[in-house]
Amino acid sequence: MEDPNLIDYLETFVSGKRLQRFEEVLNLRTRYITVVMEDIYHLHNASAVIRSADIFGIQDVHIIEQRFSDRLDKKIALGAQKWTDIHRYGGTKECIDNLRAKGYKIFVTTPRSDACTLDQISVNQKMAFVFGAEKEGVSESTFAAADEHVHIPMVGFTESLNVSVAAAIVLYQMTKKLRSSEYNWKLQEDEKAKIRLEWIKKSIKNIDKILARYQEGI
Repeated sequence: MEDPNLIDYLETFVSGKRLQRFEEVLNLRTRYITVVMEDIYHLHNASAVIRSADIFGIQDVHIIEQRFSDRLDKKIALGAQKWTDIHRYGGTKECIDNLRAKGYKIFVTTPRSDACTLDQISVNQKMAFVFGAEKEGVSESTFAAADEHVHIPMVGFTESLNVSVAAAIVLYQMTKKLRSSEYNWKLQEDEKAKIRLEWIKKSIKNIDKILARYQEGI
């Protein structure tokens, strides 16, 4: 449980308007849907996916860095990495096993037309959407391990979408469907309290010095 005295102390360093904004955003945050990026090469793509996750209320982003590391460009993410929880993995199996243990159904995005479409997906279970590398897509092992494969129908001459665009489309449609459902997709109160405290800390300059000052006064 978070220290209520610490929270009260830190809140004095943050404007009331920002604290109110935290409450508004947290009330629409979810862990029911999550995003996985497997070996995304271009920094701007990985950063744009994180930005979309934040925009559509996704709290957790999982990054598999088996071949490439440090796929986050702060300038392009425009601060979104401050408000989402980034989980990094050295291998795909570790990530998939972790998500399955938490009750997630694994969806792999693919250009294959025999895969299901977003409107065919039920939101009756927690969902993790995996997006693969720009040219190759997800690895063969991840494709085989998926519970379902999903594609976005295209009717033009171009046969593929940029990974960050695909992620934005998927997250928009699925969060819209989820929020109109009867399922309990919102964060628990203890989750909200923990995230809120982290957001407060990230909003304060010289937070380490301020925390040290608080500890000295206890």
